[in-house]
Amino acid sequence: MKMKKRIQDASCIRIIDDDPDHNKAMEFLLTCKGWRVKSYSRATTFLIEDPFSVPGCVVLDVHMPDLTGLELQQIMKEREIVLPIIFLTGYGNIDMAVNTMIDGATDFLQKPVKADRLLFSVERACTKSVCVSHPLLLMTEDEAKQKLQSLTAREIEILRLVNKEYPSRVIGERLGISERTVETHRTSACKKLQTHSTQEILEIFELARWN
Repeated sequence: MKMKKRIQDASCIRIIDDDPDHNKAMEFLLTCKGWRVKSYSRATTFLIEDPFSVPGCVVLDVHMPDLTGLELQQIMKEREIVLPIIFLTGYGNIDMAVNTMIDGATDFLQKPVKADRLLFSVERACTKSVCVSHPLLLMTEDEAKQKLQSLTAREIEILRLVNKEYPSRVIGERLGISERTVETHRTSACKKLQTHSTQEILEIFELARWN
């Protein structure tokens, strides 16, 4: 349950459908279940207004004015908008469903959809999105400890000092090694941890409860 709450807090579900009653019903269902929701009546409005960097998913109708759902899917691919797409439509067929899935959609659902089926699809899509955008957010304490156990004693020693915001020159002086050697150990540790910043290293230490 705690993991699901993390996903919900980090995600936003975008509903794109030209039926206002449908949008209201979807918003009510999803917000009652703890999800943050934003609805759009036009795909063009979504493209102009949405903060795509926020993870989550898109619940998308096929037949809409201005741009169809299928056209929006192609535009999102061209612009490298990586939000997972769940198609929800009353006018779909098997060929359309197969083609949208080939193009990267995570699900193709028919209206009216059962609440449990939609909620399952939304949670799966948002989990995928959060894992890509914030991989450390869903890391467990055991996973963090396992990552840290892959490091050498010297790498851990250096990272502890990095987390205290000491520059490489000062770390080298404290440990009696060269600044270049510090950088080599630090680079090796970051590759093992798959991190790209000091903040990410700190988050892993905190998750593992390593002081």
